[in-house]
Amino acid sequence: MSARLTGGGRLRDGEPAAPGDREAPPRPAGPKPAAGGEQPAPGPAPSGRGRRLLVSAAFGAASAVLGLLLWIALAAGGVDDFPGPVPVARRAGTLLADGTLLEDAWSSLRRVLTGFALGTALAVPVGFVLGWYPVVRRLVEPWLQFFRMVPPLAIIPLAIVLMGIDEKPKIFVIFLAAFLTSVVSTFQGVVAVDVTLVNAARVLGARDRQVFLGVVVPASTPFILVGMRVGLGASWATVVAAELIAAQGGLGFRMQQAQLYNDLTTIFVQLIAIGTIGLAMDRLLLLAERRLTQWQERR
Repeated sequence: MSARLTGGGRLRDGEPAAPGDREAPPRPAGPKPAAGGEQPAPGPAPSGRGRRLLVSAAFGAASAVLGLLLWIALAAGGVDDFPGPVPVARRAGTLLADGTLLEDAWSSLRRVLTGFALGTALAVPVGFVLGWYPVVRRLVEPWLQFFRMVPPLAIIPLAIVLMGIDEKPKIFVIFLAAFLTSVVSTFQGVVAVDVTLVNAARVLGARDRQVFLGVVVPASTPFILVGMRVGLGASWATVVAAELIAAQGGLGFRMQQAQLYNDLTTIFVQLIAIGTIGLAMDRLLLLAERRLTQWQERR
């Protein structure tokens, strides 16, 4: 039964509502107003992306703390001449103060960036050609796999004999390491494209160029970026090996000089510098991968 509003504003139960009567509006649900009569404004809830960033930062900090504790435990565990974080930090401060660390880091980074950029720039179009044309792939892929099995360290002496002892042989072996890794990943990405997508595009009237640009390139982009990340690691490993053999500067060269004098703190400083710079470059590639493959489902 509805409640009827009387002339004095009271409701009388049990009577039907008259046409001119007003029914009391329902009270909106929600938090009760504050004592001053104003309803408190709810605080901004963190977005899903913000929560993911906070969780990622928390795990990164926890990982760094665990690694530092493990380092301290190894240094205090009686390992012969194993330097702890404090001596290494002091040595890093000395090398930063006199500019040696920055100069060596720039020398190695310049070589890596040059060889890596040239290698990936050539690997992507070559990988697309190998993946798109099976005849070319059958002719060229065995040679790619052959040279990929040869370690770049074994090519350094040959490159020095043919190109001299300046920057050319170092950049060449870095280029080779980045190219062989990226080209294999690229053409595997083209080969792995779902045939159903290609057939659907052809049924809708797409030509070869449209199928290639609209289906093959986006579908193979994750493979290309993964190959670039692997090629980046191979480039850093190659530049250190090249600098150990023939160089007058760089992080690898400085490690070799420190090894002659049993200077473990300097070796640790160079290792940490290589890992830090390489990790930063890898994070940039990972960020580019997420931006370019937003359509891809992630866990």
